[in-house]
Amino acid sequence: MATDEATKPSPIPPYPEMILAAIEGLDDKSGSNKSAISKYIEGKYGSLPPAHASLLTAHLARMKESGELVFLKNNYFRAGAPDAPPKRGRGRPPKARDPNAPAPAPKSPSSTGRGRGRPPKAKSPLEAAVKQATAGMPKPRGRPPKKAKTDGAASPSPSPAPAPAGDGSTPGKRGRGRPPKVRPAVPSETAAA
Repeated sequence: MATDEATKPSPIPPYPEMILAAIEGLDDKSGSNKSAISKYIEGKYGSLPPAHASLLTAHLARMKESGELVFLKNNYFRAGAPDAPPKRGRGRPPKARDPNAPAPAPKSPSSTGRGRGRPPKAKSPLEAAVKQATAGMPKPRGRPPKKAKTDGAASPSPSPAPAPAGDGSTPGKRGRGRPPKVRPAVPSETAAA
C-alpha cells in the first residue's frame, strides 16, 4: 500500500490557481494570451486531463466574468495588478470636451420650430367618440371595408365628362376584364355603287 501512494502523482491544483500562477510566471506587461497560459501550465504540470483546452477556456471565461481577470486585446491581466488597464464599457467612448470652451446655450422649445417627421393628423371629434365607444369591443376579423369617398375629398376642379363609348351606347359602368376589340365598319356593296 505504501508503494501505491508513493507512485501516485500529486494531484494538480485547481485551474484558477494554475491560471493566476501562469499569468504571474509569464509576467508580461501586455498581458498573457490563452495559448501562452496553456503552454506554461503544460510545462509546469505535466499530467493534465485530456480536456485541458476546453477546461482552460471555460475557467478563463468564468474568471473574466467574475472580475478576477481583465481581458483586453486578446490578453488576460490580473484584476488587481497596477499595470492592468482600466475596464472600459462597450461602444464608442464619448468625445473629450474642451474645458475652456463655453457651455452651449440651452435651446428654448419655441426656437426649435417644427419637430422632426410628419406632423400629426388632426383628430375629428367623431373619430374620437367612435374610438372611445368601441374600446371594449373585440376587433372584427379580416380586412376592413373601404371608406366611401366624400365630397370634401373630391378635387376642386370638376373632372371632364367621360367620352362616349365607341359602339354608341350610353357610357356606364365598365365590365370586368379587357374590352372587346372595336372592329372597323365593313363597307357594304350598296354603299360603293
